[in-house]
Amino acid sequence: MKTAEFIRVLDREGRSLASAAAAAGPDAKVPTCPGWQVRDLLRHTGTVHRWATGFVVENNPSFRPFGEPPELDGDPLLDWFRAGHLRLVDTLSGAPADLECWHFLPAPSALAFWARRQAHETAVHRVDAESARGRTPEETAREFAADFAADGIDELLRGFHARAKSRVRTEEPRVLRVRATDTADAVWTVRLSPEPPVTVRNAEGDADCEVSGPAALLYLSLWNRLPLPSVSGDAALATLWRETSAVG
Repeated sequence: MKTAEFIRVLDREGRSLASAAAAAGPDAKVPTCPGWQVRDLLRHTGTVHRWATGFVVENNPSFRPFGEPPELDGDPLLDWFRAGHLRLVDTLSGAPADLECWHFLPAPSALAFWARRQAHETAVHRVDAESARGRTPEETAREFAADFAADGIDELLRGFHARAKSRVRTEEPRVLRVRATDTADAVWTVRLSPEPPVTVRNAEGDADCEVSGPAALLYLSLWNRLPLPSVSGDAALATLWRETSAVG
């Protein structure tokens, strides 16, 4: 997907997140994020949006931590979220292609990274907002294009879980395969060991366990918003994913 497409997804998903949050109300529980209410979801996602915007606007070359979320609530909190989301969209839309700033996963450019990362960040949290107003993640998943969902799987497996922070590890070498059944060239072979996982896209061969399903359902299940659609082989590896793959 191109950077402009990610920005369009970010725009759409942020607006949909705000609408779902408004419909649910700030006190509504978020079933997909146990312990959270809608106000927590808005504060978190709005803070992430402003954090990302800061790197792009200031061409900041170094990491800096998130800012503190506001104590706003109700309509003022929704207004704050919408304003931050709109500024992020506008900032990315107007940023130069050769933007240089800090980013934390491999990407063709800093702009490509932030557009992609914030599109997926916002899409997954839109699922959370929809769950707060009674829509299941399966229902929301139908609204994700298969290529976007497959890209989200790729970012998670070859980006986040290639880092030293990944806790998805095994004492002995094992192989987990992830297969999107509705998308061409969307198969990932994840080699597990005591070291960080090593994932190769579209490499076949023997695997100890395979998880498969439509790309959108796999996307949300790998982000722990849904059960894994289909598991064959050693289910212990699927359980390992569920228990250790959370991204902080």
